[in-house]
Amino acid sequence: MKLAVRSTIALKPTLSLIDTVAIIVGIVVGASIFETPSLVAANAGSTANVLLTWGLGGVISLIGALCYAELATNYPHPGGTYYYLKRSFGKAIAFLFAWTRLSVIQTGSIALLAFVFGDYASQLWRWGDFSSVIYAAIAIVFLTGLNLLGVRQGKQTQTLLAFLQVTGLIVISAIALAISFSLISVSTVEPTVITTNLIQSDSAIPRNFGLMMVFILLSYGGWNEAAYISAEVRNGRQNIVKALVWSIGIITTLYLLINWALIRGLGLTQMAESQAVVADLMRLSLGETGAVLTSLLVAIATICSLNATIITGARANYALGQDVTIFAFLKRGHGNTPANALILQAAIALLLVGVGTFTRQGFETMVDFTAPAFWFFFLLSGISLFILRRRDRNVERYFSVPFYPLTPLMFCGICAYMLRASLVYTGWGGLLGAIVPLLGLPLLWWNLRQSEKVTIK
Repeated sequence: MKLAVRSTIALKPTLSLIDTVAIIVGIVVGASIFETPSLVAANAGSTANVLLTWGLGGVISLIGALCYAELATNYPHPGGTYYYLKRSFGKAIAFLFAWTRLSVIQTGSIALLAFVFGDYASQLWRWGDFSSVIYAAIAIVFLTGLNLLGVRQGKQTQTLLAFLQVTGLIVISAIALAISFSLISVSTVEPTVITTNLIQSDSAIPRNFGLMMVFILLSYGGWNEAAYISAEVRNGRQNIVKALVWSIGIITTLYLLINWALIRGLGLTQMAESQAVVADLMRLSLGETGAVLTSLLVAIATICSLNATIITGARANYALGQDVTIFAFLKRGHGNTPANALILQAAIALLLVGVGTFTRQGFETMVDFTAPAFWFFFLLSGISLFILRRRDRNVERYFSVPFYPLTPLMFCGICAYMLRASLVYTGWGGLLGAIVPLLGLPLLWWNLRQSEKVTIK
């Protein structure tokens, strides 16, 4: 397929409210919900703490979403956070954010999701010793190619995958809850197992609250990606707010439902010890057939998140190309598709897949690596709301965050706490992730030199 990627493109509002919700839900409800429940349970101390902290994660996400809704509706731009930081702190900070997102945060997320997809797809059909790597590379190439065809193909695929993803999780939760309440009978389940597993530790305080929230908010992470498609949402000034609120409501309900099902079906101790908690739940409920169905669901969920992450990641790279001389090629594409941005993103993600073949150490290491940089720039995004409110105080606002300044102050406080927690609990991986933005300084200096040459000419 030959693509015309030399012309500068203009992104158009083609996404409906349902498309936007599908993208947000697809990004958030990905691989994390299949990994983090056991990690949270291991630190919770009681079943009540599990449900309370997952509910708290939804409340925190809603607070952040309301802040982002003000930024996205009043400053719709494909650069999203990059654009807010540029308006608030200048081009240097915005460049370092874009560099970190391009080199680690977004492409690392794509590689991680692709690996999880490969691991579970290999449970269904294995292609030798490098089966996971082959599946991961195929997924990145195929979905990038699909999005290169155009926005319509990408969004239609996303809507279908999000529907299958959410439906699958609801079905799994319903089956497990039905079994635990003895609404259906399965020969592999002993009634006493479910009863005794409900009796757990009576500890009122989580053992490592900060670490729990790192994992929980990782599972909720991704709703902020709505900022990167705000310029492409039809009637965006109203629909962005609706999409964020609806998405977080759906996600919070889904997460509470699946964790309740896990508690009822496995109990806190077995949850904490499980390496594949949802698969173990379905194996207990339906035998090996349940485990196979779970592998299929995880593959669908991760491919859904992978597609959504590819869509939003390319938009931020496109915005970088509009502003930065040395990355000007990223703003070129065909129609309203940022083709070059998609291609570069896929190339870096494939490189990370190649590196990960020899060096990856699992899900937790990736969390360690990405969390500090993510929460640092998230904190700056919250601060930017105050700066832009003051700087543009005479500009009409289409949406204002409720209870200002209390709500954004709470958001900034949460981000600061999570930044500290990610550094305290994540060790050397977190330290390495915190250093990554500094690696963009030489590129920033080079870009300034190139810009000066252009100006002189």
